Amino acid sequence: MAYCERCDRFFASNRALDQHEEDSPHHNICDDCNVDFPTWLGLKEHYVQSRKHAYCQYCDEHFQDRYDLEDHYIEDHFYCQKCRRVFINDRGLQEHYRQSDAHHYCVSCQRDFQSESNLESHLNSSIHRPRNVICPFRGCGQGFVSLSALALHCESGRCPSGVDRRTVDRLVRTIDRNNYITDPSRMITGGEQERIVRNIATERSWNGYAYECYLCNRMYSTLRGLNQHLSSSYHSDKVYKCPMKGCSHRSATVSALFQHVESGSCGARRFTAIEGVMDNLVNGMARARITAQ
Repeated sequence: MAYCERCDRFFASNRALDQHEEDSPHHNICDDCNVDFPTWLGLKEHYVQSRKHAYCQYCDEHFQDRYDLEDHYIEDHFYCQKCRRVFINDRGLQEHYRQSDAHHYCVSCQRDFQSESNLESHLNSSIHRPRNVICPFRGCGQGFVSLSALALHCESGRCPSGVDRRTVDRLVRTIDRNNYITDPSRMITGGEQERIVRNIATERSWNGYAYECYLCNRMYSTLRGLNQHLSSSYHSDKVYKCPMKGCSHRSATVSALFQHVESGSCGARRFTAIEGVMDNLVNGMARARITAQ
């Protein structure tokens, strides 16, 4: 005789007992783990919680491993990979993105970004902000979303007017006579005329393998690439300073300073007169646009 303790029943043989356990709603057996649960809910909970099982409780389907299960979640459900949570519909998933501190989410674009800074860059881009900062130099008129973007455009040397970083630096130093955002100890000047120092590489920079920067030993495959490096701000003194008391930010370009101010990381935009300086620079560019030809 075989006995089922849970049901308090005797059976003629073990085979009959096995058949009973297979058919009875009071026996819910995990064959892999050889565990018998009194309810289907208990067995289902076991499938969900056990690391031995790769089980989708929404589809009542088993998978080969956790990787296959996650692929299933991604393809067939509303799944947050970062939090490893499944939602019943897309609205629930989007609401999770919006409310969770683990996500950096743009609601209007329904995009999740990897970091807060990436989200801020997206929100400050032309997707969300109008290009209403106009380049004042002759022959350009291109619009930008911020003053820092305009300054970077002018510094890059790609403005049709021919203005470049040295033109911008000269304008800033003319406007910022009280050294509100510039450090006079780091500025190279000679009397009334500014002495411009240009580093220019020649074919003698070739070391047998590449064109080598004699200042930092960086390698470039072309002489043009090396000269672009030398004409950039990479080796320039950090002459620009944040006017916010207690802020140690310094940069070699005014565009980098403006990016720092616009980020709001130190409060300079709220608590200093930097906005006026930035506006004065644009006005100065407009007045000087003929001489930048």
